[in-house]
Amino acid sequence: MSAVQGPTPLGRGTAERILPQARGDLSGAVLDALRGSPVVARLPAVREAEGADPLGDDLQLALYACYELHYLGFVGVDAAWEWDPDLLRLRAAMEENFLCALRAGTQGCPDLEEALGDLLVEPVRGTGVSRYLHEEGSLWQLREYAAQRSLYHLKEADPHAWVIPRLRGRAKAAFVAVEFDEFGGGRPERIHARLFADLMADLGLDTAYGRYTDAASAQMLATVNLMSLFGLHRAHRGALVGHFAAVEVSSSPASRRLAAAMRRTGAGSAAEHFYDEHVTADAVHEQVVRRDVIGGLLEGEPSLAPEVAFGIAATAFVEDRFGEQLLGAWRQGASSLRTQV
Repeated sequence: MSAVQGPTPLGRGTAERILPQARGDLSGAVLDALRGSPVVARLPAVREAEGADPLGDDLQLALYACYELHYLGFVGVDAAWEWDPDLLRLRAAMEENFLCALRAGTQGCPDLEEALGDLLVEPVRGTGVSRYLHEEGSLWQLREYAAQRSLYHLKEADPHAWVIPRLRGRAKAAFVAVEFDEFGGGRPERIHARLFADLMADLGLDTAYGRYTDAASAQMLATVNLMSLFGLHRAHRGALVGHFAAVEVSSSPASRRLAAAMRRTGAGSAAEHFYDEHVTADAVHEQVVRRDVIGGLLEGEPSLAPEVAFGIAATAFVEDRFGEQLLGAWRQGASSLRTQV
């Protein structure tokens, strides 16, 4: 195994936004339907979504495909699918199944003040993906990590933007200020998704949006689906603010470790810069999010405090599962990716 390539080589080619490969009966039926017209296509029964493993590959990929219709969509897929009532009915059943698993996985989650306090506590030394990559990760593992995380970072800040019309006053102003930074402060070359694409280029990865969907694990799909689920529903606006807080408050120390890992392995200047940028930006964002976004939201809607706490806990739940999937594979000398790319 070379220091760069790892057990599963990563490709450099270009990719259109094509439909991913099915991972089971549910996702297969959804993807088959999307290849046709909403007028004549047959969707799976709602009971199939209700009975699927809520955290497994099949449901998570089917849900991911549904959500992508609200982002850039897929080449050759009829735009009418985005608001097709039958597909939305099926998606709602998948979302309810997923939400039940999230609620079960976060039972006994702390109240909001405790949850916010926990975000400021560093994990035990030697645990977590960023610590592993910082202390002993190889370049091929950094490349796998970036390939999987590209599903998240190439749409970074987009799902959060859906909550802006649902906020008012101080919370909205502060939220938009943070999002303005995420979108490059008016400079397209500084949009954080663009910076991540530059990181991928340094690592020899294909920068096309969605390129590594087939390679990504169910755990990675769940982390992306979580923010789409919260973002698309006004009812989950508190949870989305919690997700936003979890990302902005806790990412600075991990970003510092990942920047150091990029330097240690000679990944490249753009690879280092993405995480260096987040060390600085998120340290500032932390105070704004805690004081003005959450504080402003709860001034007007104090009943949302438990939902904000749930959003924080759910983020930790899916991210912990993703970290376990990565480290479980790497500690056995295996690839974390599902397919060769």
